Amino acid sequence: MPVVDLILIALAGVGAGAINAIVGSGTLITFPTLVALGYPPVTSTMSNAVGLVAGSASGTWGYRRELRGQWNRLRWQLPASFFGAGLGAWLLLHLPEKVFQQIVPVLLILALVLVVVGPRIQNWARQRSEAAGESAEHVSPRKMVMLVVATFAVGIYGGYFTAAQGIMLIAAMGALLPEDMQRMNAAKNLLSLVVNIVAAVAYTIVAFDRISWLAAGLIALGSTIGGFLGAHYGRRLSQNALRAVIVVVGLIGLWRLLTV
Repeated sequence: MPVVDLILIALAGVGAGAINAIVGSGTLITFPTLVALGYPPVTSTMSNAVGLVAGSASGTWGYRRELRGQWNRLRWQLPASFFGAGLGAWLLLHLPEKVFQQIVPVLLILALVLVVVGPRIQNWARQRSEAAGESAEHVSPRKMVMLVVATFAVGIYGGYFTAAQGIMLIAAMGALLPEDMQRMNAAKNLLSLVVNIVAAVAYTIVAFDRISWLAAGLIALGSTIGGFLGAHYGRRLSQNALRAVIVVVGLIGLWRLLTV
């Protein structure tokens, strides 16, 4: 492989790791890069999922303080992400590629709309929660069920394609929880890490020979650095700035998905 290609993949990994920590759409950088360099789509998806595990871990570690006080919810969301990712990985290995990719742009558009109207939805959710005596840490059983179902659905999507799962998670949590954006971002990082680990393990076991380990290694190296950088600077963004970054990256990612 030419040195220029190696550098491009590593740099894409840095960008993906940073964006994953802040927003959660890093795959929209690495996946098109691998495809543009001649890797088949399924190989690109698998190699990317394996490589981004390291970046997801570094981003989650960078946001560890914001995870405090969220474990009452996360103990239910984490299994949902785990089993959803397993199902999504199975779908990638058994269904035609175009079946799910045709749905991805629609899901991303819906997630971006939810992020944009998120403040109004959150204000409404906060008023309802205060009236019911709820808090961000303790929600009603009905909302918890809805949150777990949404997390499971995003886990399926993430196990299949991984791109923009963070945006979808934040959109779902923002619609259901009176929660701070940075704390939701921390939860998103942890849940995305679980999805990426499950998908990577599944791909490695079932399709070891279809993964480009060189590309995965370069993405892992770059995304580890990017994850730390993204967590360091992303935690300093205001809620409105973070929301704006999510929308901008999501729109760019939508354009990339439609043009790959």
